[in-house]
Amino acid sequence: MKLSINLNKIALLRNARGENYPDLRYFANKAIDLGVDGLTLHPRPDHRHATSEDVIEISKIANNRGVEFNLEGNPFSKPNNEFKGFCELVEIISPDQITLVPDSIDQITSDHGWMPGSHDDELINVINNLKKLSISSKISLFIDKIAGVEYASQMNVDSIEIHTGKFSKAIDQGDNSILIEVSEIIERALNKNLLVNAGHDLNLNNLKHLVAMGNINEVSIGHAVIIDSLNYGFEETIKKYLKIIRN
Repeated sequence: MKLSINLNKIALLRNARGENYPDLRYFANKAIDLGVDGLTLHPRPDHRHATSEDVIEISKIANNRGVEFNLEGNPFSKPNNEFKGFCELVEIISPDQITLVPDSIDQITSDHGWMPGSHDDELINVINNLKKLSISSKISLFIDKIAGVEYASQMNVDSIEIHTGKFSKAIDQGDNSILIEVSEIIERALNKNLLVNAGHDLNLNNLKHLVAMGNINEVSIGHAVIIDSLNYGFEETIKKYLKIIRN
């Protein structure tokens, strides 16, 4: 299992003061120094946290340091006065991985995955376009239900990312029955020759349950890393997550 650190919340903290502090580049390099496998950014059209410029700069750092850069976002997000546009960013940086998320402009956070009927023709067209814009990029579809696996297979993507919000909340509340549903999603995806990634609300408490299930290619964690950093510091927090994943 690989660990990709989502830097969005560090960007949000920086933007609160309108200056370049904390510096995203510093924490990107620090995370790589500590042994993470990749960096993730999910820019929104309103630039509330990660900006288009952040995407370009952090992708260069990831490329130069030999780790994966994962660009998340809604593929239908168009350019505006600030945002360069999602597909436009893909063409500029050619990320290692593109994770497509069906979030709306005003959503606080991603809260659901792709399902049949959610812009089917438009989605397959944009996926085909992304493959032309960045031939080397792997494409992942954000899903939250078993039916999403079949949909991802029809969309001809390389992997799925399981929205683990429901999983995380259930585990944190002591309800381990959710593991059955997640196992079924993983098994169905593997049978469709899809890699399985996971992300959303994962933390030091619930991550070990996901690790124990096996067959997860990568987890993307951001919000909890910053919360845990308040208690343990950034360096010790990254070490704690890596220990869970690699032990």
